[in-house]
Amino acid sequence: MNLMSPVNLALLAVLLTLTSSVVSLGSGGRPWLLRYVAMACLGLSGIASVTTGLWSLQVQTADLLQLPMGLPWLPWQVRLDALSGFFLLIIGLITTAVAIYAPGYVTEYQNGRDSLPVLGGFTGLFVAGMQLVVLADDAFLFMVAWELMSLSSYFLVTFQHEQSASRRAGLLYLIMAHISGLTILLAFGVLAGFGGTFSFEAMRLAELSPGWGSAAFGLALLGFGTKAGLVPLHAWLPEAHPAAPSHISALMSGVMLKVAVYGFIRMSFDLLPMIDWSWGVIVLLLGSVSSLLGVLYALMQHDLKKLLAYHSVENIGIIFMGLGLSLLFAGTGHPLLAALGLIAGLYHTLNHAVFKALLFLGAGAIVHTTGQKDMEHMGGLMRRMPWTGLFFLIGCISISALPPFNGFISEWLTFQTALQAWVLENGVLRSLIPIAAAMLALTGALAAACFVKVYGVTFLGRARGRAAKRARKINLYMRTSQGLLAVLCLLLGVFPGVLINLMNGIPNLLVGQNLTHATRNGWLWLTPINASVASYSAPLVLIAVLAIWWLSASLLRRGEQRRIRRTQVWDCGFSTPNERMQYTATAFAQPIRRVYGLLFRIEETVDTLGDGSRRHKLQVTDRLWNLLYEPVNRWVFAAARRVGRIQSGQVRGYLGWSLGTLVVLLWLIS
Repeated sequence: MNLMSPVNLALLAVLLTLTSSVVSLGSGGRPWLLRYVAMACLGLSGIASVTTGLWSLQVQTADLLQLPMGLPWLPWQVRLDALSGFFLLIIGLITTAVAIYAPGYVTEYQNGRDSLPVLGGFTGLFVAGMQLVVLADDAFLFMVAWELMSLSSYFLVTFQHEQSASRRAGLLYLIMAHISGLTILLAFGVLAGFGGTFSFEAMRLAELSPGWGSAAFGLALLGFGTKAGLVPLHAWLPEAHPAAPSHISALMSGVMLKVAVYGFIRMSFDLLPMIDWSWGVIVLLLGSVSSLLGVLYALMQHDLKKLLAYHSVENIGIIFMGLGLSLLFAGTGHPLLAALGLIAGLYHTLNHAVFKALLFLGAGAIVHTTGQKDMEHMGGLMRRMPWTGLFFLIGCISISALPPFNGFISEWLTFQTALQAWVLENGVLRSLIPIAAAMLALTGALAAACFVKVYGVTFLGRARGRAAKRARKINLYMRTSQGLLAVLCLLLGVFPGVLINLMNGIPNLLVGQNLTHATRNGWLWLTPINASVASYSAPLVLIAVLAIWWLSASLLRRGEQRRIRRTQVWDCGFSTPNERMQYTATAFAQPIRRVYGLLFRIEETVDTLGDGSRRHKLQVTDRLWNLLYEPVNRWVFAAARRVGRIQSGQVRGYLGWSLGTLVVLLWLIS
């Protein structure tokens, strides 16, 4: 066995992550052990994962290994190919950033009631579970790793369990995680029934009828879509992500959702023996609706972390739009366009992981220094937290898909895929895809508006509360982590051709086609179809942006050198402006709330107080929660109350129920 192989390096990364977990469990009373030793192991694991991912993308061959674990007749099998290597790269990048960030962030928990060993221990198990999911080559190991990922993240969501919001979010997350796991298990069951074993290799060779193939696909979409946060299965996400510590929120939104995307791609493109174009239509519609509703829900939020969580729903929708287009084109016999859609979805998967982790770490820095999540109590933080303000601005530009940062590249590739709808013979599909593209364009505009609100209300203007006035610079660990991700946002936006060349093994593996022509004109130009159709030069855009910035700065500096007498302007008799006169987040979203009001449940009241002043109350909630989740919640509690009557407190009653159950079981068996 070759010890210096990508798969062995991947297993070393898992071992380092588990070591981090074990060290954390022994850090009670010794917080330095978690902050420096455990996080160092986690950081080394992240670096090993990044190295493994790049290595596997470079060699573009599958590396197999059988582990002496599992069941006697079913040992665990691991496989590292281009697809799993790409997602291991994502896991490694965000894990490394979190390992750098955590030593400075967890100091707020050192002297509190929350347990640092619990936080560090389950963080290691969480990351190890995600690493094993992308390495698994049989359904048994996949489900064990999937449940490890889900259960450990549940304990991280409920880490501050004294707060009722954390307990509520944890319960909802656990229920949705179990629904997700059950449907994924059923999907594997369909494939294993025809393949004869739980091995992925046997599943690839299974002969399924179109009906059973569609059944397995539907179960996989339901299971992985629930975990990824597709509408209408998204309700857990804006509850769970804000409840967890901020660096865990970065892992959940930046990585865990992408592991669900990995599972969907592995099932749909790899394990299922054929691709039906109708699957692509369903995924495209779900992605379009998720992207638009996600950004609209985000616009209504004042809680910074909940707003970012809703934007994860939006970006997962954009990812699934690319995957839906890929499935559609693959099912209609256009492998080149299928490869382009797949690359667009995968590139946005990486981009979202980077800029969403950056934004969550920035939000964590704000919460760390102000103790506030509500944007209405922030303001003026740019003066007090300049580095966080700069890095957060880069994250806002990236998620708004503005050049020259990374979010623009993947959304532009998605648009380029959608614009090729003319090659389809079906007129309905040729009409449907442009509508989805228009929804993506509207989503991008609303996302830009949302982050203008976020950045303006949070970092600009005057401090709106005492906590914002007391805000101070964060420590070096937290600044370094954010800076690393900010630089990645720029590099992925300026040099996309380098990574797309590395990623070519993935579409070659899954749809039998690559995009080598996309960078045929060199690293300076990106031509997804050909140069006559569309091309983009990110380095030239960056040069243009820097030139405009330098020219503007020069003109402003020249204007300052002129002798201009500065004095107070006539204010028409009004009083001096103060922080209460600033534009609020509520006011910013008001026009959009009026236009799309039917999508929300809005409760707005104005109360007159005893001193004659008025108090305005506004509560905007997700209408889907009341339509889908609240009825189920009522039914479950009603059923639980009826079942609870069995607890009579009398031994004779319990014996009677046991006897009745035994009689029924004997009747069923016989």
